[in-house]
Amino acid sequence: MRLRSGAFASSCLLVEALGVALFLRGFFPVAVRSLPRRETRGDPPAEPAPPGPGMVSNWTKIPPPLFKKVVIVLIDALRDDFVFGSKGKQFMPYTTQVVEKGTSYSFIAEAKPPTVTMPRIKALMTGSIPGFIDVIVNLNSPALLDDNLIWQAKTAGKRIIFYGDDTWVKLFPKHFVEYDGTTSFFVSDFTEVDDNVTRHLDRVLKREDWDLLILHYLGLDHIGHVTGPNSPLVGPKLREMDNILKKIHISLLSKEETSLPNLLVVCGDHGMSETGSHGGSSEGEVHTPLLFISSAFEKRSGPVTQPELVQQTDLASTLAVGLGLPISRNSVGNLILPVVGRKTMREQLRFVHLNGFQLITLLQENIPAYEKDPGYEHFKIAEKSHGNWIKLYLEGNNSEILLNLGKKVLKQYLEALKTLSSSLSKQVAQYDMYSMMVGTVIIMEVLLLLLLSVPKALSSRAEFEVPLSPPLFSLLFYLMCLMLCAVHVIVCTSAQSLCYFCSMSWLTAVGVMMLISALMCGILSAVTKIFENSRVPLKNPVVSSSSWSEIDVLILAGTIGHVLSLGASSFIEEEHQTWYFLINTLCLVLCQELCRNNFLLKECDPQHSTTVKQNFDSIGEASECKNIDIPAAGNSKLGKATSSAEFIKGSDKWISLASPWIILICCRLLRSLNQTGVQWAHRPDFGHWLTSSEHKTELSFLAAVSLLMIFFLVQRRCSLVSKIAMALGLLGVYSYRAAIGNVIFPWQHDSKDISKGITEARFVYVFVLGIIFTGTKDLLKSQVISADSSVKSTGLWEVYSGLVLLAALLFRPHNLPVLVFSLLIQTMMTKYIWRPLKFDAAQITIMHYWFGQAFFYFQGNSNGIATVDISAGFVGLESYVEIPAIFLTAFATYAGPLLWAIHLLCYLSSEVSRNAAAVGHGCFCYALMRSIPVAIYIVLVTGLRYHLFIWSVFSPKLLYEGVHVFITATICLFFTAMDQNHSHKVQD
Repeated sequence: MRLRSGAFASSCLLVEALGVALFLRGFFPVAVRSLPRRETRGDPPAEPAPPGPGMVSNWTKIPPPLFKKVVIVLIDALRDDFVFGSKGKQFMPYTTQVVEKGTSYSFIAEAKPPTVTMPRIKALMTGSIPGFIDVIVNLNSPALLDDNLIWQAKTAGKRIIFYGDDTWVKLFPKHFVEYDGTTSFFVSDFTEVDDNVTRHLDRVLKREDWDLLILHYLGLDHIGHVTGPNSPLVGPKLREMDNILKKIHISLLSKEETSLPNLLVVCGDHGMSETGSHGGSSEGEVHTPLLFISSAFEKRSGPVTQPELVQQTDLASTLAVGLGLPISRNSVGNLILPVVGRKTMREQLRFVHLNGFQLITLLQENIPAYEKDPGYEHFKIAEKSHGNWIKLYLEGNNSEILLNLGKKVLKQYLEALKTLSSSLSKQVAQYDMYSMMVGTVIIMEVLLLLLLSVPKALSSRAEFEVPLSPPLFSLLFYLMCLMLCAVHVIVCTSAQSLCYFCSMSWLTAVGVMMLISALMCGILSAVTKIFENSRVPLKNPVVSSSSWSEIDVLILAGTIGHVLSLGASSFIEEEHQTWYFLINTLCLVLCQELCRNNFLLKECDPQHSTTVKQNFDSIGEASECKNIDIPAAGNSKLGKATSSAEFIKGSDKWISLASPWIILICCRLLRSLNQTGVQWAHRPDFGHWLTSSEHKTELSFLAAVSLLMIFFLVQRRCSLVSKIAMALGLLGVYSYRAAIGNVIFPWQHDSKDISKGITEARFVYVFVLGIIFTGTKDLLKSQVISADSSVKSTGLWEVYSGLVLLAALLFRPHNLPVLVFSLLIQTMMTKYIWRPLKFDAAQITIMHYWFGQAFFYFQGNSNGIATVDISAGFVGLESYVEIPAIFLTAFATYAGPLLWAIHLLCYLSSEVSRNAAAVGHGCFCYALMRSIPVAIYIVLVTGLRYHLFIWSVFSPKLLYEGVHVFITATICLFFTAMDQNHSHKVQD
């Protein structure tokens, strides 16, 4: 079967996307689990048996509850410094007073990444550490089937009421006697989302028909996403929360009876980063306040101390004890002892023994050699000491010895609990190695096939024969299929843990095995042909033209260096520095190339002319040094050496020489706009300065100038209708930002009239769709009706212009200069570098890829989940709609690589007169540049799966790489659809 380079590359990427999806499904594993929650649960363990005959403890039941009513107030994205820092003293005076001098205990709860809402709720209610894949399912939370506090409370007959984030309703369906859920994904809503919770408070607090009340407030999180933690909106929101806590606390105190006190718990699910987002592992994201407020506690006195650090998973165990419930089976948390500190020593020892027994049970079910675990040994020692203490207690010994021994046993238990929790946390997940290996094999086979196809794919024809018949009808293919199916049967029948690939239907599994076999046979066939061709002597041997230019050396060294850097966590955290270095070095090499062509090659060098002629005798094109015209000059270095006459055109020459330096200046300015990465992300940058409330005028001016620049840079190749639509659309962009309060019009004195900007955003969407529709119409006309390259170029540019307008709408105002500089650099490189130097399609593709990667980081992105701007997914939406929200968020995140890829297609399509195979070459190189780092990174991640930073550093990067593969596959399909001229050229 004959395939063009682009079609072959697109097919390979689609297969690679399948392999990546399978690997991701196996890598993001199933968390440590105990038995299903609905299985019959045995009686709780009795107290340790005292030594000696005839002595038994009479305490075999779950201890009774410590609190009558419990209210949990979860304030989304509440950082610890919002309560314990200066903001707390200023905006939360009542809470601060209770913390410093009231009957309360204060802690800093540490959340494990990923710091997004749904897995954090799971951690709070189950005490387990959710898997990283919960980042994905966070958008559509399924019902929680694990043993959890809510289910235990409902089973025990507790009446639970919930108001707030509807994630709880999805996780715990039919568990609440009364609830009112609000969507958590519409981040432009700061007030209504909280008012919908508070409006129920007065009525519920007067009632007595509930035992557990849960309130989840979202407004603070939404403010953080849109305006950041230093926004002037944060203070009023904290004051609002303080008043709500005051109301609840006073109401609980007024209704207390002599029997049991009530408990108010204040916590956050996660914090927020310095940019207001979350998902990563920075201190601001993982540290949240945890307050226990009850009249059962001692009144605080003395100097204020720094709150103790506890784990977020400890809350589930502590609340279970407080409510008189069994501790969740999957919990890895420890009891927070101060909460039960006023109970008798026997009760305290009973509580920690129950906690330890639950952890020991979980350890036994997940670690085969559990007896060798230090935590198990410590627990057995503590349990034995506990038995001795029980003996003294039952004998009626009330001396100081009993108290001291009790304290010693308590300390031993706490050390055992800490060690057990640590051991279980390290065993947080079981990787699905079989699915990972199958995915890795597919990905590596695709990479090998692409590498072996380079000579043919980048030839002047950009077309080659794919030998499907010989491999598919060979004995080797069927033997491999049988062998792989046999391995599949053995693995799936002997696997002790759940395997995703084994759970697939046999038809699907056999199809994957056949795909792997076909790819392997294709690789072997390609290798065989290469060896056969190498043995056949050439009829007309020519002088080798494989001399490498500085650009080629830089591209190879840069690609290898970047791939190798992925094995180090520090390089992943600061990957933007790698790309900044590469594009800066590229600019310097381009400057050298321009100087050489403008000054050193003005006169024809006879020796050079002879070499050039020898190198291209095989093509059959030779001419004068200053007048050479080769259709496929893009595949050679001839154009660079012989087109110096093009440079001697007055001012254009000096603009061309200045272009690399102007690009370097632009890149340096962009680096100052957004600090990203980890090490220096906390440092102030120009973006922070612009987004502060006192600099709104400067931000408005910059946004207006940027939108004007975008219009002038884009409109030059658009039709008149598209130019008008672009102008109106950009005006709508500014109006949208003014409506939501980011910028102001000159006649505005304040921005009090803030709205959601729904109308303005939809006004822009109309023009985005209109421009893209106009471009699509021209593309269809050029593909179906007439093969007019000018119509096709105009259509492609209009599609590109529509995407630029969409990016302008979704980018935050301070990021609009990123879009301007991207367009400016593309314009300068097209006119003054790429065309005069006549680089080949492969080199130009790699330059586009590098700049696309650099602009991904110029936007403020990083390899951490926290930098994803989810507010972009709700521009113009009145409520959360999953598919549009995901599309808009993905487009805004990957706008840099996407726009550079579409610009590459526009450029290569305009070069088909010089090189008919340019688009095919570009598509193939783009696919190869994406496949190399993904394949190597997947191998590295597999080897580093037990690395200390696997969840905080390597896993987020893996998600980014996976999504980028799917986006690149889509781009390459678009390239292939546009690569229609090549077949006609080849036949000529």
